[in-house]
Amino acid sequence: MIFSSAELIQLLYEFLYPFTRISAFLLASPFYSIQALNLRFRIAISVLLTALYISYFEGAPFDPLSVDGLSALFQQAAIGIFLGFSFQIVTAAITLGGQAISNSIGLSMANMVDPTLGNVPTISQFLIILSTLILLLIDGHLILIELLFMSFESFPLGASMSLEPLAQSVIEWSSTIFTGGLLVALPIMIAMLLVNTGLGIITRSAPSLNIIAVGFPAITLIGVFILLLSLRGVLQLIEEFWLNAFEQFSLLMVV
Repeated sequence: MIFSSAELIQLLYEFLYPFTRISAFLLASPFYSIQALNLRFRIAISVLLTALYISYFEGAPFDPLSVDGLSALFQQAAIGIFLGFSFQIVTAAITLGGQAISNSIGLSMANMVDPTLGNVPTISQFLIILSTLILLLIDGHLILIELLFMSFESFPLGASMSLEPLAQSVIEWSSTIFTGGLLVALPIMIAMLLVNTGLGIITRSAPSLNIIAVGFPAITLIGVFILLLSLRGVLQLIEEFWLNAFEQFSLLMVV
């Protein structure tokens, strides 16, 4: 089959717009944005998903060299980033909860460099790894792709649309960063408050006791032990975060 230059340019235009939204989504979404997935793999996944899109949906009637076409191209990138970033809010909540736990058990200075989130406490990194495993266990990486394709029905290419409902939903969902982090860390923080209260009483009853030499190791050991005891509940809470995020944005895609 031989294509003319005009037909090749038209195919390129039809490929460009969905590819922009899909690649922006993979760049901002959890799991697909981690550094363990190299650039070649991300490009291959973006091309594959775009080919699947073209086989089911019609192409975009835009010329990217025109003003309207360039505006539509930026709009596709914005939709992909909005969708991907909305699910990163769950990761941010877990990071904040892990940071609060680290501060309460005396591990605030024990940090690791995360390529995605930067310098984060070791407890946060531990919870993020568990969160990624939970995301894979509930087929969240496939649900993300499903929601991405649903976005082409709710925000179709070539149609005049407003991104206000999507932006409003992301803003409302962003409160999960603080409420979710508090829910993750609150049981351990309360337990450590009781431990610190007990150490304070011991210090008052035995002033000669070196609380710095005894208290800090005791707080860390007791904190890690309490974290292990509460880990099952924390994992269930993280799973609920992911399921709530999928449910919220699937309802938005349906509307």
